[in-house]
Order: sequence, then C-alpha cells, then structure tokens
Amino acid sequence: MSDKTWYFAPAGGEQQGPFTLDELVPRFQSGELAPDTYVFTQGMPNWVAASTRQEFASAFGAAAAAPPPAPPTGGNADVIDYKIYGEEMQFVEITLDPREACVAEAGAFMYMDPGIEMETIFGDGSGQGGGSLFDKFMSAGKRVLTGESLFMTLFANSSSARQKVAFASPYPGSIIPVDLPAHGHKLVCQKQSFLVAAKGVSVGIALQRKLGAGLFGGEGFILQKLEGDGLAFLHAGGTVVDRTLAAGETMRLDTGCLVAFEQQVQYDIQAVPGIKSKIFGGEGLFYAALTGPGKVWIQSLPFSRLARQVYAAAPQTGGKRTGEGSVLGGLGDLVMGD
Repeated sequence: MSDKTWYFAPAGGEQQGPFTLDELVPRFQSGELAPDTYVFTQGMPNWVAASTRQEFASAFGAAAAAPPPAPPTGGNADVIDYKIYGEEMQFVEITLDPREACVAEAGAFMYMDPGIEMETIFGDGSGQGGGSLFDKFMSAGKRVLTGESLFMTLFANSSSARQKVAFASPYPGSIIPVDLPAHGHKLVCQKQSFLVAAKGVSVGIALQRKLGAGLFGGEGFILQKLEGDGLAFLHAGGTVVDRTLAAGETMRLDTGCLVAFEQQVQYDIQAVPGIKSKIFGGEGLFYAALTGPGKVWIQSLPFSRLARQVYAAAPQTGGKRTGEGSVLGGLGDLVMGD
C-alpha cells in the first residue's frame, strides 16, 4: 500500500493521526470506523468521507462509490447568486429567485428591490418554517453567547421575478464569500464576523475546550460556528489572505488577526517566549497557534486595533490633532482650541 500518512475525524469528533493505510483499512473493515468517517492526506484539497476514496474500496466493497454524507446540520439552504462591489468599503449584492431568502445581522442592510420582504426573526434563521418554541429559544441563546442580538433579519423574495438585496461592511475591510460544502459544511470564525448567509445556514457557537485558548485567546471560550450547505459571507478588517496548512503544519498569529478556519484545524494559544519580549514587545503575551491540515483566513486590521487608534486620537479622551493639512500647524491647533 501507499506510504502516505492519513488522518481521520469521526462525525462530531476530533482529528486523529497520522496513520498508514495498513493501519486504517482494517479499522474500517472491522466496523470500528464508519464509512462516513472523514479522512485526509497530503495532496487532497479537503476532507472527504472514507467511502468515497478508492484507497478504502477494499474495506467497503461496492460502498466505495457512495456519495459524500449529508451535511451535519442546516441542510437544504437556498442557492443564491451574488456580486461584491468596492475595495476598502465593500458591499455584497445578492440576487434571489422567487421564494428564495437570506438572513443577515441587524444593521447590515443597505438596499433592496420592491419585491423583497423584510422580516425580523427570532434566532439564527436556519429553521425551515418549523421547530418548537424551545428550539427557537436555544438558537437565540447561542447567538447571545457570541455577543450577537437575539434577532436576525430575513429577506425573502415574494415576487415572481428575480430581486436584489444588498448588505454593507460595518467598517473598512473585505467581504469573504464562503461556500460551506467546499469546507466540510462547517466553518469556525471569530465573533461578529458573520454578515449574511443563504436561508438554511445555521449560525451557532463553537466552545473552545482548551483552557489556554479560552482564557487568553481574545475570543474567550466561544467562537461562531457556521453549518450548512449554502453560501455565507464574512467580514474582516483591512486586507484578507487565506492560507492552506498541510497536515501537521503550524502557523502562529496575533489572536485578533484570525478570521476563520476549517473545522479540522487545531486551535490553541501559546505564550510569547522570553521575559523581555513579554514586557517590552508591545505585542501582547499570547498568540494563536493553528495546526493543519486545513484552510485559515487572516485579517490585517482587527476592529479592536482600529477602535484603539480612533479612541486614542479622539480629543474627548485626551488625544490631539496633528494639524493635518494645515499650513498653520501647531498655531492652527492653538487657534482652534486644541
């Protein structure tokens, strides 16, 4: 068999590995691992069900050609079209077919066509017109834990023609379109980065089980979790880059610069080494450590940094103008009372 090393992740479980095929195939043959267990090896773009890979055909027989498993939650999301406009202050324009809908955070709305109806809903909008009152309270409660409102806004096309609705970024940065099925139907992202998604996508919470990540990660124990089979849009500050980590590859970054990562990526917090760096470095005491395999999105300007700079420069907090563009310089500040 191949000498490649493999990793596996049971549904709802953590990544394990590395293993050789000689070690993994017998575990599938014995029934210890189910056919819908996700597997990954270097060279693959993403995790897939073991039953879809030829390497495990001997363990499943005819089942080797089975389709990938259904998404864990939030299935049957509406299929939407979109276009992103702008550079520094972007907005996304979504085109909805008749009876299609999308859900957005309160305050993101920009404009809409006459055939679009707007409705405030309780929870994350992932339900398809059903669910008990308790389920709706649980959905709303999860959103409160991530710092969001109890309510979201549903925008539905009630006309017989295609209609458009647009949503704007809350501050300078970039809008990131994410096709959830291409990322294992689940994505973990920082709180308040979610902007809008197709109806049917679930917006929940991802608890950090490691104490270090919870206490010092900047985001606490709770991150946002997007699940489903539709499109979702995130917003991040400044310039956004993505990086695909190989199995076992680790990158370290400022905790505030992390935007999102795929579910199989391992997230932890590490202390900055050296007493001098901790005291005089000015970069904080901890950084995030992300270990692949999987994709990671990074932002160059976290909102917290932008807010600190604005707050520090505000005259009400003791900040001073620097005579920007003034031929009078400091004299102009004196005349203006600054």
